[in-house]
Amino acid sequence: MCVFIHTYVTHCCIFYKLIFKKTRNPMAFHDSAWIRFLRQYGPVPTNDNMYDEFIQKAARSKKMRPVSFTAEYLDELIDNFKSDTPISVILTGTAGDGKTYYCRQIWMELGGTEDAWIQKSKIRTLRLSANRNLIVIKDLSEFSAEEAQTVLPQIAACIDRQNTEQVYLIAANDGQLMEKWRDITATPQIIKVRQHIENLLVNEQKELPDFSLRLYNLSRLPIRRVFPRILDAVLTHEGWQTCDQCPFRKPTDSTQQCPIWENKERLQNDTTTRERILQLLELCELNNVHIPVRQLLLLVSNMLLGHPNTKDHLMTCKDVVQIIDNGDTAQGSLYRNIFGENLGKRRRQSTEVFVALNRFGIGNETNSSVDSMLIFGQDDPTQKENYQRFVLSDTYYGADHSFQSQQNAYLEGTTADNGEKFLSMLRAQRQRLFFTLTTAAAAETKLWSLTVFQYAGEYLEIIEKLRQSGKITSKQSLTRLVQGLNRIFTGLLAHETERLVLATSGSHSQARVCHVLEEYVSVSKKAGTYVNLEIDHNDRPLLIVSLGKDAGLQVSLRLQLTRFEFLCRVAEGALPSSFSRECYEDILSFKTNLLRQLDYRRKLDDDDSDGELKLNMIYLDNDGDIKESSLEVQFS
Repeated sequence: MCVFIHTYVTHCCIFYKLIFKKTRNPMAFHDSAWIRFLRQYGPVPTNDNMYDEFIQKAARSKKMRPVSFTAEYLDELIDNFKSDTPISVILTGTAGDGKTYYCRQIWMELGGTEDAWIQKSKIRTLRLSANRNLIVIKDLSEFSAEEAQTVLPQIAACIDRQNTEQVYLIAANDGQLMEKWRDITATPQIIKVRQHIENLLVNEQKELPDFSLRLYNLSRLPIRRVFPRILDAVLTHEGWQTCDQCPFRKPTDSTQQCPIWENKERLQNDTTTRERILQLLELCELNNVHIPVRQLLLLVSNMLLGHPNTKDHLMTCKDVVQIIDNGDTAQGSLYRNIFGENLGKRRRQSTEVFVALNRFGIGNETNSSVDSMLIFGQDDPTQKENYQRFVLSDTYYGADHSFQSQQNAYLEGTTADNGEKFLSMLRAQRQRLFFTLTTAAAAETKLWSLTVFQYAGEYLEIIEKLRQSGKITSKQSLTRLVQGLNRIFTGLLAHETERLVLATSGSHSQARVCHVLEEYVSVSKKAGTYVNLEIDHNDRPLLIVSLGKDAGLQVSLRLQLTRFEFLCRVAEGALPSSFSRECYEDILSFKTNLLRQLDYRRKLDDDDSDGELKLNMIYLDNDGDIKESSLEVQFS
């Protein structure tokens, strides 16, 4: 009888647990069509999100308005085609920069129909008010060699103003644009127009006289203007209104909060997080890494919806219930999703934006102050205040119950996995701190030491100063750069910061150690020589070294983030070849250019000495200061 009762009770308990597991959360989820549509922009394993046409199709099927934002140049382009004297336009850039979107918007604004646009045709024609035909080619790369041989001469005639009856709107990836023009028969007109397009591309110009053409390179749009528009377009989309009735949007119990809504609220209201994301993206751009609009949309979708334990690693409303029940909301943290941590390794490493952002090493890099706070802050009196401010205060993605239990087990040495789970959580906390620490706290904790680029903060400050003034001449701002250059130019651990030291080995300018002094270049302006920082027309910083008053004696070095970090680290004692072989060779090449211009100046000055050769040898004293000794060689 006892056995029977025990068996009966056991089965009842199992049955109860099964029922309870399914109905543990009494709040029914609300399925949002907007969330399902937003997934289409994310890193789903289908190419549908890669093309404007498929997004439009998905929007029609789900009765959702596609994500749209103010596109640079769009009004200008529409005004051109509405004017009495429209001219042809080429839209270029990398795949995903929005060329098809621009073409469709222009087509619709000028009176074209949706039905005509979605037809599978390589060429679309529309009558303009100026009694000209607008011919739209939304992808020049679709043309075969035979088709290009027919169409491109007609385009050339319009650009060369030989045909005023038609005007073109052409979209083409930058690499394929010139390839198509080179593949056709090279008539004098084709050569002329091809050279003109190439000049516009190389010189980054929009138009030149004598040709009826404007070229817009969408890859050149600054990300600091594009990304905030994309982010706001997603966060303020009316689709979020479908979440109003969801019980997980603002529950009385904060642990029941929907992680999708939590991510949205943080992205919308936390200006620090938004600014840090933008800084990382801008640093990518300044480091010559272009991130197309398509990838930025993918990033925003992934930040909001990412979770490793769901289908395609992107949450749906149905997933949210299970995630909350499992106490697994921390895995959906936007601070992890920014780096694609929700994705598998292969998917993450094949997605442009995550490859670019993971180069910063955020989560892997740290400093002793931050890790001491995260690991020992609960018990360490010196860290307890910061632990409360930066960790315990965030009960959703910070010190939740799971983190604290793993932390205690790690400190007590009772973890079953050698602390692997806690170390993974620690990595996620470093990522969160990078995006949430206030400006004052960032300075206190040395925020950028949580990245590979420890001097990125100073680099951003320099960029901001250059945008405001256009030039930096102060020695204080140039000190570390000049010291780094001198250590590379001489191969010596020199402390010199007042002058740039040009030295050789006597026969080879790129020797690792150089003791023969060629010239000192004053950092402060002196007789036409100077060293300063300037900004070019694309808002990129340049290090300018002037060797004299003549206009041809200025040599520039494009100072992207990696080179800046390299020079700063060398100035602080790193060996030049240990950080980046490529940067080392770039700086030596810059030195060669300077020596070439120095030789040119000497010829202008007629600075040849007959009958003797005087060598100034340099060496370091015990304090690291450069000293000189002279060596004279007489010729009979």
